[in-house]
Amino acid sequence: MKPEEILTKALETLRQGGTILYPTDTVWGLGCDATNAAAVARIFEIKQRADSKSLVLLASDLDMVAKYVKQVPEMAVELVEVNDAPMTIIYPDAISSETGDKWHLAASVVAQDGSVGIRIPLADWCRQLVFKLGRPIVSTSANISGEPTPKRFSEIPQEIKDAVDFVVPPSADTQSTGKASQILKVGLRGEIEIIRK
Repeated sequence: MKPEEILTKALETLRQGGTILYPTDTVWGLGCDATNAAAVARIFEIKQRADSKSLVLLASDLDMVAKYVKQVPEMAVELVEVNDAPMTIIYPDAISSETGDKWHLAASVVAQDGSVGIRIPLADWCRQLVFKLGRPIVSTSANISGEPTPKRFSEIPQEIKDAVDFVVPPSADTQSTGKASQILKVGLRGEIEIIRK
């Protein structure tokens, strides 16, 4: 498949409420439309993970982030502008709902304190996918909960590959680092807490 055909197929799958296995700027991820509660539930099912745990999302840019959180802290804007490595920011006050409105995140991607972790991926293919969808997508590691995180496509368990609706061919992976992103929690008054270096 050509890169544009892969992108089209992945987009179709996401728009239809399906799940994908795809390369990010860090590791291979399980993904779906983050506003689709049924698709998110399927991700938890595939991972065999309790849905009380929140998920990391990918957004194409800060404008997209701003549609899904009540306020983007100024410090988060500064961090994104200078960032040159994969970085997930935990934002306070996510906009979520149980009703499946495309302008609200599925309630199950949001942490119990109302925060949500969002990364703007540095990988072009991945950012283009999110941009074309027009909504954030889930990005959780492609493993069964509690098992090691696969660093490369070849390490992903077959049961994960069989469970998703579309597997992006490994040829599309040109920019993943094989390492998890750093995670920073940013408050509205500029407070920063390092969750993972």
